[in-house]
Amino acid sequence: MTSQGPIVIVLAAGEGTRMRSATPKVLHPIAGRSLIGHVLEAASAVDPSHVVVVIGHGRDAVLAHLEEVAPWVDTVVQEEQRGTGHAVRIALTALASAHALSSATVVVLSGDTPLLTGETVRALVDEQVRTGASATLLTAVVPDPTGYGRVVRGPDASVQVIVEHRDASDQVLAISEINAGMYAFDPARLAPVLERLTTANDQGEEYLTDVVGILRGDGHPVSGLVVDDPHEILGVNDRVQLAEAAALMRDRINERWMRAGVSMLDPQSTWIDVDVDLASDVTILPQTSLLGPTSVSTGARIGPGTTLTSCEVGEGATLMHTWAELAVIEAGASVGPFTYLRPGARLGPHARAGAFVEMKNATLGEGAKVPHLSYVGDAEVGEGTNIGAATIFVNYDGQAKHRTTIGRHARIGSDTMLVAPVTVGDGAYTAAGSVITEDVPAGAMAVGRAQQRNIPGWVQRKRPGTESARAADADHVQPPTSEESP
Repeated sequence: MTSQGPIVIVLAAGEGTRMRSATPKVLHPIAGRSLIGHVLEAASAVDPSHVVVVIGHGRDAVLAHLEEVAPWVDTVVQEEQRGTGHAVRIALTALASAHALSSATVVVLSGDTPLLTGETVRALVDEQVRTGASATLLTAVVPDPTGYGRVVRGPDASVQVIVEHRDASDQVLAISEINAGMYAFDPARLAPVLERLTTANDQGEEYLTDVVGILRGDGHPVSGLVVDDPHEILGVNDRVQLAEAAALMRDRINERWMRAGVSMLDPQSTWIDVDVDLASDVTILPQTSLLGPTSVSTGARIGPGTTLTSCEVGEGATLMHTWAELAVIEAGASVGPFTYLRPGARLGPHARAGAFVEMKNATLGEGAKVPHLSYVGDAEVGEGTNIGAATIFVNYDGQAKHRTTIGRHARIGSDTMLVAPVTVGDGAYTAAGSVITEDVPAGAMAVGRAQQRNIPGWVQRKRPGTESARAADADHVQPPTSEESP
C-alpha cells in the first residue's frame, strides 16, 4: 500500500433511462442503502485521501443525497455525458485545480455496482502497487460473457487489450474473462493518456477502456485482477437487475448472520438491511423484514410476518405479525399478533401489546398488558397495569394531542374511553364501558356510564312481523300495557 491513501473516482453521471424512473439510478436502494452508498462504503475500505463523485443526470437529487450520507466526498458535474474517459478527465482536472492530485493510486469505480466489496477494492489497489503496472483492471470470469468486453491477455498473463463484443472475432468471443469497468491507475500515466482519447466510435464518446490500448501501445504494462465472486461487478441498469442485486445482497447478508449464530427458518423470505445488528441465538421466522438501524438482542424471536424499522428489541422478546417503527421492546416483552407500534412506543420488561393493538408515543411499564383490540396513544402506563379489551386512549381533541397517565397495578375495564388529559391513580379501577373524563384517585373505582333502562315489549310494538318480534313472541314475551309505554 502507498503511504498516502488512494484517490477514488466514482462514476455516477449516467441517466439510467432503462430504470424508467424519476429517481436517478444510483439513488435506488437495496438493503437500506442507495446503490452509490454501497459503492462508497466499499471505497472506504482503502482509506482514500479523496473521493470524487462525478454527477450529471439528476444532479440536485444526487448531490442532496451525498450531502446526507457522505458529506466528506467531493463532487464534479459532467455537464455533457461524453463517456467514461471524459468523466475521469474532468474529475482529475477538478482535483488538480484544488491541489488535491497526488502520486497516489487513482481508483475508478462505477456508482451502480452495489455488490462490490471493500475487500475487492483493497485487493485491486494492492495488485496495482505490487505489480507497478500503469493500470490494473478488475475482471471477472463468467459463464455467459455475451455483450461484455473481453479481456485478452498475453503469454505473460498481462492484459493486452479489451475487445468489445461487437468487434470480437470467434477466437476472442470464446474468452470468458470480461472487463468490469473498474480500474486502478498510476496517475502519472493516466492523465496524459486521457488527453489522447477520441470520440471516433459508434457512440461518439471517450471510452475509458481505450486507455488500456494506448498504454499498451506506449509499452506500459497493464495488469488484471480477477474478482473471486463475479456477482460483485454486476451493474444495475433496470428494475430486473435491481431485484437480482437485492436478492444477492439479501443472501449475502443472511448467510453472514446465520454463520454468526442467528437462526432463520426461511432465509429467502427474510430481508435484513445492512445497518441491522443481531445478537447470537436470535430466531427469525418467515416473511420478516428488519430495516434501518434495528437491533435485536440474544434470544429474541421475530416473526412470522413482521416488519421492524429502526427498532430496539431486548433479550428474549417475541414479536409476531407486527409492524413497528422507531419502537423499543425491552427484555421478555411480547408483541402481536397483528400489532402496530408507531414511533415512540416503548414496552418495558415483560410487558405485552397483543392482538390488534396500536400504540403511539406511549410507554408500558414492566409487566403491563394491553392484550387486545385497543389504541394507546400519548400515554404512560405503570407497571403491572392491565388495559381491558377495546379500550381507547382519546388523545386528540381536533387541535392538540394530550397525554394520559395510568399508575401501577391499575385495572382498566373493557371498552373504556380515557379522554385525555386524565390520570388514573395506582391500583385504581374503571368499570367496563366507562367514559373517563376526570382524574381517578388511587384505589378508586371510576364508573362513567349512563344507568341502563329496559323498555319491555318495544320490539313487538315497533318492529312487528320481524324475525326479532317472532322470536320474542316465542319466548312468551307479553305485549306491554298502555301504562308501560314510554
